[in-house]
Amino acid sequence: MKYLKKENALEKRIRLDEKIIRAIENLALKKGESFSLIVNKILEEYLKNNEIFPSLNEFYAEEPNLKFDFENKIKIFENDFLTVDLSPWRGKINLIVTSPPYNVGIDYNSHDDSSSYEDYLEFSRKWLTKAYDLLADDGRMCLNIPLDKNKNGLRSVYADIVTIAKEVGFKYQSTIIWNEQNISRRTAWGSWLSASAPYVIAPVETIVLLYKHQWKRKSKGTSTIEKEQFIEWTNGVWTFNGENRKKIGHPAPFPVELPRRCIKLFSFEEDTVLDPFLGSGSTLIAALEEGRQGIGVEIDSSYVELAIKRIMENFKKQIEFQI
Repeated sequence: MKYLKKENALEKRIRLDEKIIRAIENLALKKGESFSLIVNKILEEYLKNNEIFPSLNEFYAEEPNLKFDFENKIKIFENDFLTVDLSPWRGKINLIVTSPPYNVGIDYNSHDDSSSYEDYLEFSRKWLTKAYDLLADDGRMCLNIPLDKNKNGLRSVYADIVTIAKEVGFKYQSTIIWNEQNISRRTAWGSWLSASAPYVIAPVETIVLLYKHQWKRKSKGTSTIEKEQFIEWTNGVWTFNGENRKKIGHPAPFPVELPRRCIKLFSFEEDTVLDPFLGSGSTLIAALEEGRQGIGVEIDSSYVELAIKRIMENFKKQIEFQI
């Protein structure tokens, strides 16, 4: 007798009728997918049709408010990711690359980055639920989050958000450590040379690799990554500097190098890449450079304008370089 094993935090054993097992095996053989994946899909479809799953309607309630459409390749929506209507892309996004707000009191203009930790985790659960819904079955996500935070109390951000992501339905693949070589303070000077209360501060962030149903892509496409890059970037420690916030004009920009590596390593040409928290536009700059379709959502109008400006300036530089 076969059993279904769920790959999330909970594991369940389910006894199936022999006739059902044979039918599922035949379906799995035809589709070239695993037995457990077929069972999950059947159950998800049944639960969805019978409205047993919580309704996702609230996540698609607001008109898109398209602010930028570059040659039908790069689109920017000025809206809240939690409510913007992205229905045309449900189940079609190949890769999500994003760095959500960290909840450490950064002044983002239109986003409260100093809510309670409980509210922050609930916010994370909501946006992760929508991101999961938008991904294709073989879609991936590169999630840039801190290891922890110490503002208003020490919190294990990485562990908590990865746990929530798995509860939402994501499967865990791996974690890249981004050594951005940036540290603001060394220790609590009141405990200098003492075991009284020293602080351990890691000058790194994480890029969590998650996926929806299966990690291996169903169909092959054209990669843009070079051999040397593949060898270097599949090493799980990436070392490059963070971005200068004053130079960019955003309180927490990440360098184009981060999404560029994620896009080249985890997607094919013409794939659709989404950044739910676009900020200064780094993800879409990299998407355009690498021949991907790009979608960005940003709630703040000033950051939307900043992203558009950076994308167009970068595109002009590309043209000039080619000439």
